[in-house]
Amino acid sequence: MTAVQAPPSAPEVLGRCRGLVQPALREAVGRLHPWVAEMAGYSFGWCEVGGAPAAAPGGKGVRQALSVLGAEAAGADGAAGVPAAVAVELVHTFSLLHDDIMDGDATRRRRPAVWKAYGTGPAVLAGDALFALAVETLATAPQGAGTVRLLSAALADLVRGQADDLLFATRPWTGPERVTADEYRSMAEGKTGALLGCAAALGAVLGGAGEGTADALDRAGRHLGIAFQLVDDVLGIWGDPAVTGKPVGGDLRQRKKTYPVLAALDSPAARGLPELLDAPGREAEAAALIDAAGGRTAALTQARAHTATARALLSAAPLATEAAGQLVQLLDHLAGRQL
Repeated sequence: MTAVQAPPSAPEVLGRCRGLVQPALREAVGRLHPWVAEMAGYSFGWCEVGGAPAAAPGGKGVRQALSVLGAEAAGADGAAGVPAAVAVELVHTFSLLHDDIMDGDATRRRRPAVWKAYGTGPAVLAGDALFALAVETLATAPQGAGTVRLLSAALADLVRGQADDLLFATRPWTGPERVTADEYRSMAEGKTGALLGCAAALGAVLGGAGEGTADALDRAGRHLGIAFQLVDDVLGIWGDPAVTGKPVGGDLRQRKKTYPVLAALDSPAARGLPELLDAPGREAEAAALIDAAGGRTAALTQARAHTATARALLSAAPLATEAAGQLVQLLDHLAGRQL
């Protein structure tokens, strides 16, 4: 009997898609001004300051994989989704460069953020260059006008989400002006979900999918993004810095209105939490009280719910079986980091 081959694991899927996209991504970055290209290469983990090859690993390539799998889910070869993968990865990196500046985050992936390594002005310039390159990449691809419109809509949502996230920090912990759970979900969908959904939808469009299929992939990606952000919130409070690459309690020090905090504030067990959250140096006490008040459990419960919705959307869409299975596997892997 012929042995049945096991389906590829999520890390194997991510690796295969990165291998398909990386040559095109490097070629695109290579068209930039050499100094800007170096900063871009540093942000991708390809090089150190000065251009020497880097030992530090880059990102997982989640959005790249979603674009490639989106094309394959539409019945096309994964190569059809490569322009979408390159464009979305460029936009994602552009957003991280600016996000680190806005949040004052000095490190990313366990080494200095671009603005710390090169300066704030150069980091802004590099981000702008990546954004322009992303638009150029899609505009010269098949169905360029339509795909640029999709990317533009996702970027508008991303900006709205980022704006809300920044404004949340200025709002009180309690009272009528506090941040609600619905406002949080809308912020997370824009800040994190919009680009994930766009990645899959763009790949599907370039793969020849109809509007309904692309829309289903976009909505599934948005729910994945909310789940991803919820889990990221948990890791931002209780994650291991050696794994996350972020300092312990960073979100609490920045007074971020993350979901575990919002959920805990609704509990009678969280009496005294607002005072702790406003007291510098008491992040460990605040984290313990948030956990005891059910904040961690509530966030992970919501993450499971959004993951289930994404799975249901994928199951209902007319997708190629193998690619659909890999999308679900990838979804479970990403949302399940702490589930």
